[in-house]
Amino acid sequence: MTTSKDNTPPAGGWGALKATLQRIEPGNTGTTLKALIRANQPQGFDCPGCAWPDKPSAAVQFCENGAKAITHEITGKRVTPGFFAAHTVSELETWDDYTLEQQGRLTEPMRYDSSSDRYVPIDWDDAFALIASHLNAIAPDEAHFYTSGRTGNETAFLYQLFVRLYGTNNLPDCSNMCHEPSGQALLESLGTGKGTVTLEDFSRAEAIFIFGQNPGTNHPRMLGELREAAHRGCKIVVFNPLRERGLLRFQDPQSPAEMLTNRASDLASHYYQPRIGGDMAIARALIKYTLEHGAEDHDFIAAHTDGFAAVAADVAATGWDELVDASGLSRAELDEIGALYTTSKAIMFTWGMGITQHKHAVATIQTLCNALLVRGNIGKPGTGACPVRGHSNVQGDRTMGINERPTATFLQRLGDACGFAPPTKHGNSVVESIAAMEAGRAKVFIALGGNFAAATPDTERTHAALRTQALTVHISTTLNRSHLITGRDALILPCLGRTEFDVQNGAAQQISVEDSMSMVHLTRGVKEPASLLLRSEPQIVAGIALATLKHSPVDFAALAGDYDQIRDLIAKVVTGFDDFNTRVRQPGGFYFGNSARRREWRTDCGKARFINHAAGTDLLAQLQALSPAPLLTLMTVRSHDQYNTTIYARNDRYRGIHDERRVLFAHPDDLAERGLADGSRVDIVSVWFDGERRIEDFRVQAYDIPQGSLAAYFPETNPLVPLEHHADGARTPASKAIPVYLVAR
Repeated sequence: MTTSKDNTPPAGGWGALKATLQRIEPGNTGTTLKALIRANQPQGFDCPGCAWPDKPSAAVQFCENGAKAITHEITGKRVTPGFFAAHTVSELETWDDYTLEQQGRLTEPMRYDSSSDRYVPIDWDDAFALIASHLNAIAPDEAHFYTSGRTGNETAFLYQLFVRLYGTNNLPDCSNMCHEPSGQALLESLGTGKGTVTLEDFSRAEAIFIFGQNPGTNHPRMLGELREAAHRGCKIVVFNPLRERGLLRFQDPQSPAEMLTNRASDLASHYYQPRIGGDMAIARALIKYTLEHGAEDHDFIAAHTDGFAAVAADVAATGWDELVDASGLSRAELDEIGALYTTSKAIMFTWGMGITQHKHAVATIQTLCNALLVRGNIGKPGTGACPVRGHSNVQGDRTMGINERPTATFLQRLGDACGFAPPTKHGNSVVESIAAMEAGRAKVFIALGGNFAAATPDTERTHAALRTQALTVHISTTLNRSHLITGRDALILPCLGRTEFDVQNGAAQQISVEDSMSMVHLTRGVKEPASLLLRSEPQIVAGIALATLKHSPVDFAALAGDYDQIRDLIAKVVTGFDDFNTRVRQPGGFYFGNSARRREWRTDCGKARFINHAAGTDLLAQLQALSPAPLLTLMTVRSHDQYNTTIYARNDRYRGIHDERRVLFAHPDDLAERGLADGSRVDIVSVWFDGERRIEDFRVQAYDIPQGSLAAYFPETNPLVPLEHHADGARTPASKAIPVYLVAR
């Protein structure tokens, strides 16, 4: 175990301020500053970056990475028809992702012309007619409709309504690639698929355990809450294979005292570096320590839970040596963690994709839930389960019905409100949709936001699968890799961004979003659109629906012309959204609520469930038999100058990387054993049951990471992730546990 009491430079501070100022384009200063001031404010727009909740009455609500997302959207650069006339798609394919995404905002709808290998302009109505002709020529289940977490609630609801009226539940979305295991695990354990904490709980917790998460890069506003918690004596206990600067020390750019005196706040009181995938063993060790010291909450267990005896027996039969080996931590460290857990009266667990992107992700999260339940740390102030979502409305999309496996209750309410019988057959998730394309069972792919071709696993296979489609459609704000991986026909449909005015029928419109802690609030644009030819996402969805559906019981034109009407329809369908239009206009919006937080257990047994999971199969050992060299475990990570697949610069300030991305972080001893040194160049080869995958020419960087573990940036490393290597039951790509070996160049 290490603490933050060292000379590590802090996150935030002057470095964050400098990086923010560097993102402001010359000639665009006024627009940028006005937008930043209005970010995450009651009369402004919700940041298009992460889903961290807004803090009431905070004067400044944006962080460094939020500023990057905002300036990326309000850039003065434009991708016009002239740009596409000057560059073939084949040429653009040779550009790296950073260069592609720095070209600016798309300005008008474009259609791919295979004869010239270029995108050419197309009228909106012609684009909608083209989509309709393709959709009406196939069976509904041969189409897939992807959704990004950037999409607002109103658009998401309208989109899923159109898709189900069309006749399918093929609604893969970005949740499939990030927190799908969280939703599934929590639903089975606690009866709700969402986290149970609110922002207020951070001010009441005695200890916050952070698993597989790097808030300094992925949701920096969380650092402010951790800073305040640490100042009042809350223990911040971190579990992360990498030693991340953003979890050690933080200099708050909004604190004049810290900025002027160049002081910083220590965050992590305890920092543990388990082996990749060792978190489940840590959770089991917490339970074992609790039981051995008689620290379980007997009353809570008796009144509120089911299945405790089986978990207790299995954990008791598990030896400490086994937990030490599986976790990568020492017995002394596990005892220290257990003492922290059993002596704190209010504990919350937070986690990110370091937990969810594993084969055993669902089992790990349910074991974390077991650890919370054994001490009664659900449903009282300062406690709970807190999966920290990524994209700004990924949680809201699910609430609105973007789900390939909808509940019967949701479908019944949707059908009753809209006058039709929705399809009940489950649809395809992301990895299932790619497999369907490969097998010839899919012919049309439509993406509402996102960068599907770059974000998905097994890149070579995914790209080949997308090219089999008769039509690919991307509703986007900026150019990205997916626009270049075309079907035989392809469209780019440019939409308004969060920062832009949305006026329909002469009236200003606003959309709503749901943050990571179930607060629902409005967001409204603050600047003129990048182009007069842009359309709002609801307009685009309605345009496709009107062209495709011949006898729709729903008036899509009316809904797209007045978003209040969409919210009125949502109120009839989505449980908990009664009187939506009134409640969402309250200052700060409204709390959607959480049954488990109220200790109401909506499980089959009517109680919170202890769900037992024994140690899983050692996949690495199985694959070692197929490998010509000793295997290591690679996890993909973001750089600090990146959000999801959008790369703002080729730097990673917090890890000391400048102007490069093909970097592999490794323990010095692992390098020495392979005859490598800091700065060596290697190829990385992943091993799977169907063969090997290889990416070339990465620079090795010696780093503070456990032996046997590696880290590298995505999407560059996505080609190494086999499509079949995903979370059991949840199908999330196991991008944090890729078996690889290294080949010196």
